[in-house]
Amino acid sequence: MGLQVAGEQEDTDKALIEAIEALTAALTEGQSPSPSFDAGNPAQAFVFDAGAAILKPISKVSAPDIALLSGIDRAKNALVENSRRFAAGFSANNALLWGARGMGKSTLVKSAHNCLIDDLGEAAPSLVEIHREDIAALPALLFVLGAASRRFILFCDDLSFSRADQDFKALKSVLEGGLEGRPENVIFYATSNRRHLLPRSAADQEQASGLHASEAMDETIALSDRFGLWLGFHAASQADYLQIIEGYMQEFDLMPEFDWQQEALEWSKTRGNRSGRTAWQYICNLAGTLGQNVQF
Repeated sequence: MGLQVAGEQEDTDKALIEAIEALTAALTEGQSPSPSFDAGNPAQAFVFDAGAAILKPISKVSAPDIALLSGIDRAKNALVENSRRFAAGFSANNALLWGARGMGKSTLVKSAHNCLIDDLGEAAPSLVEIHREDIAALPALLFVLGAASRRFILFCDDLSFSRADQDFKALKSVLEGGLEGRPENVIFYATSNRRHLLPRSAADQEQASGLHASEAMDETIALSDRFGLWLGFHAASQADYLQIIEGYMQEFDLMPEFDWQQEALEWSKTRGNRSGRTAWQYICNLAGTLGQNVQF
């Protein structure tokens, strides 16, 4: 009788253990792995892969020399100065670069980082890009970066929200921090076409209806207020547009024998705007016409 009871108890314990293991597997299934960072990696730029939870090293950040960025002098000087203070270990602000499309918001972040590398070498902060779809992973990424010995500029291009509640909370942990505060070795730069960071559905509704949806979204507006440095980008004037093109022409030694200014203006009309991006597209077309190749 005793052996039978012991056998039944053993079967019960085994069944219980199997049930606990199955429950644990069910609860952890689908959870994202914790981010990891190889502190010994000499790369100075990374892209965060949220699916694999790793920082993928980038050998070279593609961006023009910062001197070639024309028509945005105020924003350029402010971001470079803010970045230099951060690199030196002094107080600096998270930055929101907002405004006209194609005017060099993301390019400025990358060019400013390259500028720091030119000046400081290995002592320059590392640039880490996180995609806007992965904003919810920010707290976990911050924990990993905060434990590293180097400094980081965390960068999100074209920031907007598809899952407002979840993404807001994650971004707040970067801008203000929770109980522990934001790590001193991390600063956050973001670009957006709008000064107030609307969820995409609200942004689309505002554009379609002409209503100011942001007026009913105080929390969203308050989020953008948490960026200490706001840098506005506006459409280029005709003079600025031509100056941008001329700077590129001198950089790549492009010497057309025709009236390039008139052609460049016609080029901008076909695209409906004058911007740094349009200027670069014209340069690529001009270089191809002259049998040359241009790239950064």
